[in-house]
Amino acid sequence: MAFLDIEHLEKSFGTNRVVKDFNLEIEQGEFISLLGPSGCGKTTVLRMVAGFESTSSGAIRIDGQDVTNLRPNQRNIGMVFQAYALFPNLTVAENVGFGMRVGKKPKAQIKSRVEEMLQLIGLPGLGGRYPFQLSGGQQQRVALARALAVQPRVLLLDEPLSALDAKIRVSLREEIREIQRELGITTIFVTHDQEEALSMSDRVVVMNGGVAEQTGEPFEIYNHPKSRFVAQFVGTLNTLDATVIDAKTGQVRVGETQIGLNRELPGALAGSTINLALRPEVVSLGRKPGRDTILKGRLAEVHFLGSTIRMRVDVDGALISLDTFNTPDTPPPRIGDAVELSLAERDLLVLTD
Repeated sequence: MAFLDIEHLEKSFGTNRVVKDFNLEIEQGEFISLLGPSGCGKTTVLRMVAGFESTSSGAIRIDGQDVTNLRPNQRNIGMVFQAYALFPNLTVAENVGFGMRVGKKPKAQIKSRVEEMLQLIGLPGLGGRYPFQLSGGQQQRVALARALAVQPRVLLLDEPLSALDAKIRVSLREEIREIQRELGITTIFVTHDQEEALSMSDRVVVMNGGVAEQTGEPFEIYNHPKSRFVAQFVGTLNTLDATVIDAKTGQVRVGETQIGLNRELPGALAGSTINLALRPEVVSLGRKPGRDTILKGRLAEVHFLGSTIRMRVDVDGALISLDTFNTPDTPPPRIGDAVELSLAERDLLVLTD
């Protein structure tokens, strides 16, 4: 049995079903991300696990205990919010120890645990400061320490990095993952940022319209999306219209180029149009060994990004993005130049609804 078992979870507000038959099994110590756009239901799922929202139907079990109808303070769950939610009139140490004081723990135990937590989050010696005296990143570390101080069975993180600038977000997400691994605490992380989800998680749940569209390891989610939504939402995606020549053998035509997909196209008819997709990193500028499919087009855009250069090439009206490394001695082609793109047929995804 999974450590955290979410079974047939549903939530409706009036006639609006915001979470639909959500199922997820999480092993002890796993780091799971709920990824999706605003309004997809990911935060509602988190709040139901925490006990801040009641369930319309379904069950939530932690370590074999049914907590579906328990109050938040009866579930032994730690939660970190997007807006920190620190008490401004309490010091850092008092904020971190707040849950233990509510639980009537001995003062000596609280003091020892607070010192341990401040050491863990890299803020030793700052226990006497107030939240307004800390940076945003430091405040979020304090919020994390407060959630962990009570030794929760499950840690819930509701977009905790979205209010921080880019550099602090990267460093803090690495710290959060390191602390989570060190403590071995089961964690659910809600985010709309695909890079955060892919870089931090053991598994990712991609949500759309209240439904879990796909659950899997980051490598699987990115490279083998099971729906059009997952393919388009996770990472940058190029899409191409292809005309079916032979559905049984997977022969299609993109512009003037015939491509053999080497797979059957169920439900497609000769002459019909299907959608193909490919990631920018599997497209090369010019001819490359192992990438035998050649598409011809004109360079439409060039964006210099430092170590990489993002180009967009017009191929029969479709804009194909690709990335190349910046080489100081080799400037990129100019906008309007005729170019060739090479790719491998195996890297083409067939998008389905």
